[in-house]
Amino acid sequence: MKDLLYLKDEQIKDFIQLLYYAYRETYSDPKDILSKKFFGPAHLRALNLIESNPGISLGELIYKLKITKQSINRVIRDLLKSKMIKQLKDDTDTRKKRLHLDKDGKIFFDTIYKKQKQRIFNALKNSEPESVIKFKEVLKKIING
Repeated sequence: MKDLLYLKDEQIKDFIQLLYYAYRETYSDPKDILSKKFFGPAHLRALNLIESNPGISLGELIYKLKITKQSINRVIRDLLKSKMIKQLKDDTDTRKKRLHLDKDGKIFFDTIYKKQKQRIFNALKNSEPESVIKFKEVLKKIING
């Protein structure tokens, strides 16, 4: 444990590379599924957030993705056009539109999730329970700064 307190630049660079490769592989698994709809990583990130936050507003989606309104507009248009998502007016403020997965979007997302789940499940299954818990803690600390 003590050697972790004195991480060298090379060790940190290696960790960053491993995070990149893990991200790349996890998101490349469903690449063929996405390409059939002419979708890319931005579509997948939006679908992921809409699935895990039903009724999310466009503003909240932009905030969570840390992108501009201009950047998300094309993605939202594509998802609406292909009937992956639907926009419903907010009950209290009709100017706001809430995003939800549509029936086709749920099926599409589940197909992608199953593809990604296999890689993650295998990695977790072949790891010690303590490693899984600590890995999750480290990831949360990276995310939350």
